[in-house]
Amino acid sequence: MIPIPSGVRVWIATGHTDMRRGMQSLALAVQESLKRDPHGGDLYIFRGRRGDLVKILWHDGLGMSLYAKRLDRGKFIWPSVSDGAISISAAQMAYMLEGIDCRNPQLSWRPQSAG
Repeated sequence: MIPIPSGVRVWIATGHTDMRRGMQSLALAVQESLKRDPHGGDLYIFRGRRGDLVKILWHDGLGMSLYAKRLDRGKFIWPSVSDGAISISAAQMAYMLEGIDCRNPQLSWRPQSAG
C-alpha cells in the first residue's frame, strides 16, 4: 500500500496509456494532457490497454516515484470516460488496486496456490 498523506488527491487518467512509458513521459502526459502539475504531490494512475496493469506516478516533495501493479487475473475497474482525469478517494484507490469494484466491494479473485 502506498502511504498517502492526508490532503493528497488521487487522479485516474481515463482511457488507456502505453505502458512502455516511463516516469518522465508520464509526468509530461500529466502536464500536457491533463493540464495538472506532476510535481504538486498528487497521485496519478494510468491503465494499460489490456486493463490488467496500472502505473502510479507520485511526487512526494523529495522526488518522483513510479509504482506498477499487474493483476494475475481480471482487470482493473476503470471509468468509461475516454479523455481527461477523474479524482477518487484514497479508499477507492485501495479497492481498485486490490481488483475490487468500489461500487460493489467484493474480492474478484484470490490465488489458491503459489505454484
